[in-house]
Amino acid sequence: MAIVYGGDKVTRVPADIAAAFAPGDRLIVVQETGALLHVPQAVHELAASAVTRAVDSFAQVAKVSDPQITRFFDSFAALLESDAVWNSIAAANAEDVSSARARGRSTTRLIADEKMRADMVAGLRAWRDAPPGRERLVESVEHDGWMVEQVTAPLGVVGFVFEGRPNVFADAAGVIRGGNSVVFRIGADALGTARAMSLLALTPALAASGLPSGAVTLLESPAHASGWALFADPRLALAVARGSGAAVAQLGAVARQTGTPVSLHGTGGAWLMIDASANAARFAAAVYHSLDRKVCNTLNVCCIVRERLADLEPLFLDALRRAGERRGLGARLHLTGRTLSPFQGVTVEAHDSLDLGREWEWDDIPEATLVVVDDLDEAIALFNQHSPRFVASLIAEDTASHARFYASVDAAFVGDGFTRWVDGQYAFNRPELGLSNWQGGRLFARGGILSGDGVYTVRTRMRQRDVDIHR
Repeated sequence: MAIVYGGDKVTRVPADIAAAFAPGDRLIVVQETGALLHVPQAVHELAASAVTRAVDSFAQVAKVSDPQITRFFDSFAALLESDAVWNSIAAANAEDVSSARARGRSTTRLIADEKMRADMVAGLRAWRDAPPGRERLVESVEHDGWMVEQVTAPLGVVGFVFEGRPNVFADAAGVIRGGNSVVFRIGADALGTARAMSLLALTPALAASGLPSGAVTLLESPAHASGWALFADPRLALAVARGSGAAVAQLGAVARQTGTPVSLHGTGGAWLMIDASANAARFAAAVYHSLDRKVCNTLNVCCIVRERLADLEPLFLDALRRAGERRGLGARLHLTGRTLSPFQGVTVEAHDSLDLGREWEWDDIPEATLVVVDDLDEAIALFNQHSPRFVASLIAEDTASHARFYASVDAAFVGDGFTRWVDGQYAFNRPELGLSNWQGGRLFARGGILSGDGVYTVRTRMRQRDVDIHR
C-alpha cells in the first residue's frame, strides 16, 4: 500500500507491518522521514489511559495547596532514604542490570547505586524547598483606573520519554512543583526498577500528601510503540525526550506533527578547543576530568591548534590513558587525516575521513576524537558545522580568544574547563528534565536546561478599579 507523506513523497507499507497489523491498530506516518510506526491497539489504549489519568489529575492539582506539593516531595525523598524501601528497589534494579548485561546492553546509567540514591533524594528536597511555581508575578502594567498583570500558571500534562536511567524518575516529578502532571515512559532496561520505585515510593508519597494518583503516571510498557503513542496524543502540553539521537529525533517528529511543543536532547558529545595561549596543566586536567564516564556531556572531540601540537598532544594521550586506567581498562583515540605512533594504554584508530558529528557511545573504554586545526577560528567553524551544537569549552589564557569564542561558537553551553559541569542539578541545584542541544536550532524563550520550574505558561489578568472606564 502506498502512503503519501511530506506532501509530495510516497512510501510503502513493508510486509512485516502489513502482516502484523490488526483491526484497531494505528499507523503513525512520520512526515519528516516517511517512517511508518505500528502502534498495536493495546499499546495505544494503555498510553491513552495514562494520559487521561494525567489530564484528570492536572485539573485536581489546581485545587491542591502548595504545602501539599511540598509534602509530596518530602515524603518521596524520605521513602527513598528508607533502607527497607531502597533495598527492595535495589533488588529490582539488580534484576534489570543482570538482564541488560545478558542482552549485551550498556549498564553505565542503569545501576541504582548509593550515589544515585543520594542525588535523587537531594533533588527531591531541592524541589521541596523551591518556591511555589504558580501565581508568580512576571509583569504589572498600571493604567488610570485599571491594571494588567502577567502571572505564571501551570502548563498542563508533560509527556516524558527517557532511556533506562532510574534517577530521571525523580527528575520527572519536578513538574508538580509548578502544578503540572506528567506521564513518562522509561526504557525497557529500567522498567522493573521504575515499577518498584513507583509502587514503594512514588504512589505512597502522592497519597500521603493528598495529591491525585495520576499526577505522576508511569507508562508500564516496554514497547517502543508506547512512546510513539504517548507523543502522538494531542492532549500533551509538552513532550520531553532523552536518549539516543535517532530515537529521540523520531519521537520529536511525532510530537511536532501532532502539534505538541518538544524539548529534545538526542545527540550529545562535548567539544574541547585549545588555542595557542592554552595552559598545559589546565588542558590536561580538563581532558582527564571530562572522561570519567560516558554521558551526554563527556568529551567527544578535542581540537588542538597546530603550533601547540608538539607539547599538548602527549598530555592529551596521557590524560586519555589515565582516564582508561581509572576504569581498569584502556582507551581509544580516533584520528582523521594523520597517523600516530602507538601509545601505551591507548588504541589509536586512524581514519581517512571521520564524521565529527558522531557521538562515541562507549561504556567502559573512554573514546574520543583528536583534530588538528590551524587556529581557533577553524576549530569554531568545525564545531558549528559538524557538532550537535551542545557543549563547547575553550582552554586559553588569552581573554580576547575567550571573547571571540563566546561570540562565535554556536553552542547552548559554553565553558573554559572540563565539560562535565553541564547538568541541571550539578550546576543549578535543580534536577533537570532534559538538556537541549541546538542541533535543531536555537530554543525559543528558555535556556538549554529544562527543569521542573521551567514548565509553565503565562496568563494575563486585568484588575479594574474605575467601573466607568470606556475605551
